Formats: sequence, structure tokens, C-alpha cells
Amino acid sequence: MACNFRAAMHRHLLLLALALVLPAAQAEKADRLKPMVFTAEKEGRLDGVNQRTELLGNVIITKGTLLLKAEKVDVRQTRDGYHQAFASGLPGQPVTFRQARDIPGEAIDGVANQLEYDTRTETVRFIGNATVRRLRGTAVAEEVTGAVIVYDSRTEVFTLEGGSASPNPNGRTRIVMMPRLQPGDEAASAPAAPLPLKPSTTLQPGKPS
Repeated sequence: MACNFRAAMHRHLLLLALALVLPAAQAEKADRLKPMVFTAEKEGRLDGVNQRTELLGNVIITKGTLLLKAEKVDVRQTRDGYHQAFASGLPGQPVTFRQARDIPGEAIDGVANQLEYDTRTETVRFIGNATVRRLRGTAVAEEVTGAVIVYDSRTEVFTLEGGSASPNPNGRTRIVMMPRLQPGDEAASAPAAPLPLKPSTTLQPGKPS
């Protein structure tokens, strides 16, 4: 796994940009050919002239394996037919995003206060208290946190930025990479089984008083 770092000090805030390339695979390639479907519980507004759709209330967007959930979504269609979605959540109820990878059983899962998704560049921008994880089944393989995380699903490169909107108290970005277990590792890390009790061959039973 290759990582490139660059940092700069500006107004006493440390902004960290990191390119984190995950093991060779991309997000589910078939998703780009699937239709984008929107559902919501409350009111919606469709502006055909300006190619803009606004949805409110438990909004769900799907596109193949891609699943986005938010309280409010503003979707705009570009002149060349692509879509840009701007999603926001509620206090204590962030925007959630999930998409399968081409590796069977793996997925990208993220949460943030706000989210921007662009179908042209196939990038997702997590804004405010952002956390993105790569899941292997239900286990977390990698986890990154920061004020802003930009995920390019075509190259699987993350760009991270720290700051006051980071979930970490000191505003720093944070990366956790879990080790990949090899055959036999589970047994090696498991606690040793207790030895079975055996009757003593030397001690004599006590006599009744």
C-alpha cells in the first residue's frame, strides 16, 4: 500500500492531504452503468428547466451497489447528462454512504455531516466529522477520519484534510490499518484452552474425624 503525504501550516490549523491507495481493485465497475434511483418520505421538487431535483426526509439514493442515505438531497444534472448530488444530515444523524468493491465481500462505508457525489468523476466528498472504512465482510480493514475526505472510486485514492470538523478531538486526521490475518492466525491469537483436571495419584483422601 502506497501513501503520499503533504502538510502545511495555515492559521494554526494543520491541513493534511494523504493519497491512500487501497490494494489493487476498484469500486464495483458495473455501478456506473446502472440507473440512479431516488426515494424520499417527505416533499420533493423537480425543476425540469434547470434539471434540478430536491428531496427531503429520509432520502435514499441507489445506483447499483451504491447506497446513500440523507435527510436532504439536492441533485443537479449537468448539460452532458451527469449528476451531482449534495446531501446533508441532521444532528446525530449523519449522511451515510456504502458501495461494494470489485473484490467479493469488500465494500467502502462512510459517514459525514454532508456529502457530495459526482457521477462524472465518480468521486465522493465527505464533509464534516468524516469517517470512511474499507470493510472485508463485516470486519474493518482500514479506517480514515478527518474534517474532509475525498474518495475517488475509480482509482480508490483518498484525500484527507484535518481541522476543527474532524471527529478527532485535536483536529488531526487519523488512519488505522488492520493486519490481514493469515491461515492459522486465528488459532495463534485465541486464548489457550484450560488443561483438563486429572485425579491426583499421590494425595490420599483425608480420614473422617
